[in-house]
Amino acid sequence: MPIIDVSPAVSVAYETFGDPSDPAVLLVMGFSAQMIAWDGFCRALAERGRYVIRYDNRDCGLSTKFDDHPVDVGRFIGAVSSGDIAAAVAMVPYTLRDMADDGLGLLTALGIERAHVVGSSMGGMIAQTMAISRPERVLSLTSMMSSTGEPEYGRPSAEAQAVLSGPKPSDREGHVAAAERELVWASKRYGNAGALRDLAARSFDRSSYRAGVGRQLGAMILAGSRADGLRALDLPALVIHGLDDTLIDPSGGRRTADLIPGSTLLLVPDMGHDRPRELWPTLIDALADHTG
Repeated sequence: MPIIDVSPAVSVAYETFGDPSDPAVLLVMGFSAQMIAWDGFCRALAERGRYVIRYDNRDCGLSTKFDDHPVDVGRFIGAVSSGDIAAAVAMVPYTLRDMADDGLGLLTALGIERAHVVGSSMGGMIAQTMAISRPERVLSLTSMMSSTGEPEYGRPSAEAQAVLSGPKPSDREGHVAAAERELVWASKRYGNAGALRDLAARSFDRSSYRAGVGRQLGAMILAGSRADGLRALDLPALVIHGLDDTLIDPSGGRRTADLIPGSTLLLVPDMGHDRPRELWPTLIDALADHTG
């Protein structure tokens, strides 16, 4: 797995699929998830004539870890809840903009000036930030099962929030078994406990690192609203959201599409906060059309 420097402080693990002469598509993964969560999807998109690039976000997988900056999630949430934003900011060593710059830095390191950017969940927030901060680098934006940073949109259900914020087993067996809890936000029709366990096992074996979760969470929460930046975008934008999504309610996708001028909204029946293989034809067709 190649690892490349994207800035003086950060190196990222990445992988490419397809012909480098084809249009470049950068895939940005979500909160605490490794790039292997895109497995299979990358090749399917590359087979449609795209040069697909995926990578581990900082503090995840095989990319740079910020171990010198531990974050106490309880203290951080307490500071945010009490309105002590200065204290919360002081706890977190990087921002969502820094995470966006990692992806753009990867493109630069690979000699790619502009790319189609596709982000999933927190990756959608990062992709939005790339488009807002460096629109000259983004050929098109796809924001998938994500939101705008406005707290009134895309709120999780109580059940999904409990699973997301609940304790995670540190041993392999417990980690794999606990993956089934994610069915709470998966597709009601296509949710697959076996697939969740398999991804959890492969992720654990590749990198069982959990210390970065608090830092990624902090960067995501402190990013705030992107509404004004999204309103100002002038590029092709596709917003994809599953109607079964209980982790980021579909209102997050609807709001994103409402804000971006001329954007296309694709609401997908039978899709939750996941990408079921059964729906890949729908998703790949939409991405191939959008990035053509």
